[in-house]
Amino acid sequence: MTSREAAQISAQESWDTTPPKKPKNKSRRAKNSPVPASSPERPPSNNDANITPTLLRLTYSSHLPMAAKAPLRLLVCSIGNPAPYLQTYHSAGHLVVSALQRSLAYPPFQKSRAHGNGLVSEGLTPDGARYTLWQSASLMNISGPGVVAAWRTFLKSSGGGTGEDARLVVVHDELELALGQVRVKKGEMSAKGHNGLKSIKESMANTGHEWWRIGVGIGRPLSREKDDVARFVLSKMKDGDRERVLGCVGKVEVELGRLATGG
Repeated sequence: MTSREAAQISAQESWDTTPPKKPKNKSRRAKNSPVPASSPERPPSNNDANITPTLLRLTYSSHLPMAAKAPLRLLVCSIGNPAPYLQTYHSAGHLVVSALQRSLAYPPFQKSRAHGNGLVSEGLTPDGARYTLWQSASLMNISGPGVVAAWRTFLKSSGGGTGEDARLVVVHDELELALGQVRVKKGEMSAKGHNGLKSIKESMANTGHEWWRIGVGIGRPLSREKDDVARFVLSKMKDGDRERVLGCVGKVEVELGRLATGG
């Protein structure tokens, strides 16, 4: 070996022979470090063939939008008294549902024997919900049988009969609310002396179905004597009070929309 070759070998042996450090994984992040908002999603690769179909469905289908749930069908009933008491405070429910029919541009009310001899009008709302409007033809205190007859016919005509995709809503006058105010309650709650609601509670108890009610405020007289209250609710509604009651129709529409979406 020449001296020149020996020098080359010596130079090679003097190189740093320590194992090279592993390059830092730039993709590692500190624990709990959030993923950057700009990180692109990983596109599917050939390796995905080894992933189970269930996992693939979870991975690539989880971002699909949920199908919109169809609104519930509503039977909206008003109770009150027939002529000559149609324009009284006790018939405020009829006044509101008649105004609702005009607001929704539904066809005129038609009498239906199948619906307990009540008046019926139906159609779709701008949101695609279907309401059947019904007005009782009976005296207030015996409203229950007519409401139940209308409810049963409503369910049969819809092809279901179970009531799972439908709701019954009763619109009535409410002494405990100020003029034009609106309140929604479950039907089984206390009627507080309202004989029309008492009649409906008794009749609906045998159906096994829930129902809702929308009270329309008519205020109450200063006296709480039974006879004074009766005279008040059967008196003709004053023009100013009538306008305030009609002014709540928009609120009633909002509440019906909420009930139609399961609220």
